[in-house]
Amino acid sequence: MKRRRLLTVLLAGVLLLAGCASGQPTIPPAAAQPQETDPPAPESDPVGDAPPAEPIDLIQTQPPAPGDTIAVMQTNMGTIRIRLFPQYAPTTVENFIGLIVEGFYEGNTFHRVINNFMIQGGCPEGTGMGGRSIFLDEEGNPQPFADEPSDALWNFRGALSMANAGPGTNMSQFFIVQGSEPPEGGLLDAMIQAGFPAEVIAHYAQVGGTPHLDGLMSVHTVFGQVIEGMDVVDAIAAVPTAPGDRPIDDVVIISITLEEAE
Repeated sequence: MKRRRLLTVLLAGVLLLAGCASGQPTIPPAAAQPQETDPPAPESDPVGDAPPAEPIDLIQTQPPAPGDTIAVMQTNMGTIRIRLFPQYAPTTVENFIGLIVEGFYEGNTFHRVINNFMIQGGCPEGTGMGGRSIFLDEEGNPQPFADEPSDALWNFRGALSMANAGPGTNMSQFFIVQGSEPPEGGLLDAMIQAGFPAEVIAHYAQVGGTPHLDGLMSVHTVFGQVIEGMDVVDAIAAVPTAPGDRPIDDVVIISITLEEAE
């Protein structure tokens, strides 16, 4: 419980910024802006003599099991294959699969890319201001759905996460974590003080990612992991961009299909 509380303290300042682009006013709920700001240092809190932590399995590092759902994303720059985790983010995965089946993502662009951070898509308008979910109210209007934070999934490089404008505003926008820099300095110290599991810190050191988006207060639900095509993600992240981090030449999602791992 102490680790959970410290993790909340660590990330609270960062996650309050979700939905705001640097130097811009707060964006309406339809927009989605994962932040790249480093977290503040946690408050000091002596932890005393704690028992050794149990080793944990990092499911994102394991190969898909037979029957696991794989999303195959065809873009005009190549193919990205993503393992989904409905056991940890059931509503988020249900929404993503439902939109895939509807063909919602076909023709969408990656409207916001930041090299060594993430690539973001899922807005049919290509502006970051649009999107919808499969969940409807009594009048048939798409409704946002709740976040599904988990201590089993992390924003490692290659993670598929929800982009939104704050708590409980999830619709169709998502991002793929592309950053490969290992955490160091104040961020690494904060992760250690917050009680990040040793295995998680070690994997971040190996592959990189965005640990400042993790935690039980996180509004960015991790619900998948790239298993093939990170070279394509890197290529997309490296395209020239205009102000607002929009690619000068469109990066298009041609289709997303579903298959089962064998």
